[in-house]
Order: sequence, then structure tokens, then C-alpha cells
Amino acid sequence: MIKFRSKKYFCRSSSKLSRNDSGGKLKGGDQKESCGGNITEIKWELRPGGMLVQRRETCQSVGEGLITIRVSTVSQWHDISIEATSTFGELKVILSLMTGLEPKEQRLLFKGKERDDNEYLHMVGVRDKDKVLLLQDPAIKEMKLVSFAGGQPIRNSRPTISV
Repeated sequence: MIKFRSKKYFCRSSSKLSRNDSGGKLKGGDQKESCGGNITEIKWELRPGGMLVQRRETCQSVGEGLITIRVSTVSQWHDISIEATSTFGELKVILSLMTGLEPKEQRLLFKGKERDDNEYLHMVGVRDKDKVLLLQDPAIKEMKLVSFAGGQPIRNSRPTISV
């Protein structure tokens, strides 16, 4: 644990003054103007390497957690807006509504690897405007072809030659 001798090393200098909303008085010290224009106290955090830094505060508006993913199939593509913290299984459910393929028939590839249904988009590294490839599972595609043929096995039109 690190002990600091004085707070004066961690205060803003008096030359950087900010305007107080209440009475218009100028104040220095550990205050800053936040995203909404309110004056808040500066929060500090100690990083694992021992560096003392100012904690980031992000101004997130509604819908900022949404990312747009371009899902490409063999012949077409779809732009889908989804939460960054969603799973690939949730993405498959949305794609099933758009493509007509059941989630179990879909294979999603990102960065050249097939992704499991329980993997999170943000943990794998999917960001805004990234591309995901959608393929139909070949085993299920073959089962569909067999069922369309009336349950009969697909025959080879060429005779087999044995020597």
C-alpha cells in the first residue's frame, strides 16, 4: 500500500479554475466539469503497476452499447445492430428471423474461427462495423437434401468399376 504525504500533489493547480454552477464563484482543487456540465469530484485510481491515474468517466447515451455487425452469407449480407455484450447464440436467433435458417443450422465464423453459442461478442473482440461470416452446417444441409429426395439415398449415375 502506498501512503501519500499530502493531497496538494494530486490537486489541480490554481491556474486551472472552473466555474461553480451555484453562485458563479471560481474554485480550484479536485473538481472538474463532467459530461452533463455538472461539477464533480475527480476520482483517482491506482493501476496494478503502481501508477496513480484519474478514473475515466464516460458519457454514455442510450443505445451507445449497440454495435452494428455486417453478417455475410454466400450470396447476401445483413447489417445487424446488437448489444456488444450479447452472445453468438443471441446473434443466431436474430439471424434466424432474417434468413430462415434455424440457429442449430448456422455456423458463425469470426476472424477465421467458428464461434460457440455461449461466447460473448465483446470478449472475442467483435467491434462496431466488424464482419461475421454465416455458413449453413453441411451435415444438416445434406440431411435436408436426403429428405427432399423422398427418403431415398442419392445415387451415383456412374457405375462402380471393380478390378
